[in-house]
Amino acid sequence: MTHSTEDIKARVDDLFPGIRKDLEDLVRIESVSADPARLSEVEKSAEKTRDLFAAEGFKVEIVRAFDGAPPAVVGEKKGPEGAPTVLLYAHHDVQPENDHADWNTPPYEPTEVGDRLYGRGAADDKAGIAAHIGAVRALASLDENGDLPVTVRLFIEGEEEVASATLPELLGKYQDKLRADVIVIADSGNWDIGVPALTTSLRGLIRVDVELRTLGHAVHSGMWGGLAPDAIMALVRLLNTLWDEDGAPAVEGLVSGKAADVDYPEERLRAESGAIAGLQWVGKGSAVERMWTQPAITITGLDAPKVDGASNTLAPSARAKVTIRIAPGDSGENAVAALQKHLEKHIPWGAELTTKVVDTGEPIALDATGPAYDAARSAFTEAWDGTAPIDMGVGGSIPFIAEFLEAFPHASVLVTGVEDPDTRAHGANEGLHLAEFRRVVVAEALLLQKLGS
Repeated sequence: MTHSTEDIKARVDDLFPGIRKDLEDLVRIESVSADPARLSEVEKSAEKTRDLFAAEGFKVEIVRAFDGAPPAVVGEKKGPEGAPTVLLYAHHDVQPENDHADWNTPPYEPTEVGDRLYGRGAADDKAGIAAHIGAVRALASLDENGDLPVTVRLFIEGEEEVASATLPELLGKYQDKLRADVIVIADSGNWDIGVPALTTSLRGLIRVDVELRTLGHAVHSGMWGGLAPDAIMALVRLLNTLWDEDGAPAVEGLVSGKAADVDYPEERLRAESGAIAGLQWVGKGSAVERMWTQPAITITGLDAPKVDGASNTLAPSARAKVTIRIAPGDSGENAVAALQKHLEKHIPWGAELTTKVVDTGEPIALDATGPAYDAARSAFTEAWDGTAPIDMGVGGSIPFIAEFLEAFPHASVLVTGVEDPDTRAHGANEGLHLAEFRRVVVAEALLLQKLGS
């Protein structure tokens, strides 16, 4: 039976307090996968996720690539014979909250302030889990037998925030339980409050530790300064070669591309980025090209003596973590090779260079056409009261999407999510816009119904 858009909206409204409670219960679990001291919390969040879907009639289990690996939740609720199979993805692990003093509310006590619900994971990505629960709960409650219009499979990951190291093994080991016609990945966002989006491209990334050594040991700066270059001096000189004068990447061989003609107003860019007054943007091209379809080079870490308590010595070695967001059309292998070649070419003063690749993730560009995308655009337009979704690029990386595409090459992959420009995922005061979250639940319920018909 096909339900009207208004019926689905009304049912989501009725169920919304319970959906929100489920989300809040998940947020209270400190499932920080990067913190060894809180791995028991990651297990707890997997168990809570399993139980939530079991209560909706799913046959569900906790799985892992091997003993001791992070827990993922896999499940299924069968639909009508011959109906499509839809795989719903989200992740139950979260980023560290870091300094609690930076938060306006307790990070693991979900707190409503204004139109937002604040807490670590309130958006990224426990709201993705709650959106899946809400959509299937709404559709099942509208059916006299509690049935769904499609077969729904689940994959709720427990290590997304630590680079999904065992994901390839999980996809291989449980491929038969995860195979689907359509994969809905709820780990992205919308263009703005009131404007939905489908994410159709994401940058990849490489992270490389770069170390320079100039001396066998630290020496007195008065005795040797002016003759022997210290490692920090050499590292600064080397890192400076990574950008042109205007701040655009200067590493030859990195791929750049064109982006959709999307207007990103200057005042919105400044408000969302938190740019200080008078700050000049770096790079070339439109704003969305610089953020979505061009590479970006960032120094995300430095190892050098601290300013407080520093002695008057020449540092023998210094190290930096160089992160490059790579554009769709590039590859991690190419980017690593290009960076290595550039660094070797620009080593200053005969210093000794050591590099270590920390990790890589591939960029993606999705083919946003076909029946699944038609159904998604229709569902989003109805959920947002006539506002059609835009096709959006994302400058960040979700490397596992490339692995899903490789494992299931015939599936249509839809990348959606609950985030908005002020979500502050990964930062302090992460928050979920509650009205937009309701629309996301409605949109997913409509999508599942449309895919079934």
